Amino acid sequence: MPRKRTTTTQAADANGARAKSRLPKGLKNADLVDYYTRLIQVRSIDERIWALNRQGKVPIAASAQGHEAAQLGSLLAAEKDGDCFLFPYYRDLALKVAAGLTPAQTMMSFMGKAGDPYSNGRQFPLQGADLPNKIIQISNVVAAGLTQAVGYALGCRMAGEKTVVLVYFGDGATSQGETHEAMNFASIHKLPVIFICENNRYAISTPKTSQMAIEEFSDRASSYGFPGITVDGMDLVSCYEATREAITHARSQGPVLLEMLVERFMSHTTDDDDRRYRPEGEVERARERDPVVTLARTLIDEKILTQKQVDAIAAAALKATDEATDIADASSPPDESGLHDMVYSP
Repeated sequence: MPRKRTTTTQAADANGARAKSRLPKGLKNADLVDYYTRLIQVRSIDERIWALNRQGKVPIAASAQGHEAAQLGSLLAAEKDGDCFLFPYYRDLALKVAAGLTPAQTMMSFMGKAGDPYSNGRQFPLQGADLPNKIIQISNVVAAGLTQAVGYALGCRMAGEKTVVLVYFGDGATSQGETHEAMNFASIHKLPVIFICENNRYAISTPKTSQMAIEEFSDRASSYGFPGITVDGMDLVSCYEATREAITHARSQGPVLLEMLVERFMSHTTDDDDRRYRPEGEVERARERDPVVTLARTLIDEKILTQKQVDAIAAAALKATDEATDIADASSPPDESGLHDMVYSP
């Protein structure tokens, strides 16, 4: 695996559509259709959650809009490999839903209802563990998941397993000490970890230029002695390809840092107002590269889907979101008798 390779939108035309070319190894047209369908479902859920917050039914949310291609492209590679474990962070709604969380389970978690598979409605939305889908996100503390993921990777090695751990974090986490500790430890022990930085250039309201003096965060990987790669995080196929190669490297040689350049279409959370610190027109320009739009255009241009099929996928996603919303809205909150369950051992 090269020490440094930067992939950008040169793989796409001026309209954001991927140029005609043979798909990378292991990828088929059916995979693109499957993941486009998951993408549309995730976006529908994400938009509904934001609306429910404004109605007072969801206390808080951190939108994944603009991050989806990075999350789904890496997940596609992990699923193709079949022996990966995921440590997401709080903005990884797309990753968690696409990995197997149902729309109803998602809504129950955000609305704090019994039936939330992560914590049964007792914690921050989708915080806890979803072991059937190989996911752990114990904490929303920035960068805390990196040291946990490295520890998990070490445990897998000690158990004789071939698991590769993918851990996700935002660019703001790169300023935390845990990031250094995790990367340094993983490098020393050559652990099978892929560090995936979803770089949207904002740590809440702090721009990237006030966080680091380098152009690309992946440059820091060389100081730890492992490869660092920057990839266009708005291109699902590029993210798949980079992660697939990283998995092979991690399993045989040790850590990899993938910096995926993404856009944050919404405010940091539902409690934030990004109009106070983002330049006018920045989000509108970013949305021109929305993977929901560009991937649909590619599928139609390549005659993999028709416009009618694209519309049907959107309609099915909206129907599933509506049904999930009704189910969660009608569900009960956790019973207070279970307040101390899973907190103290008997």
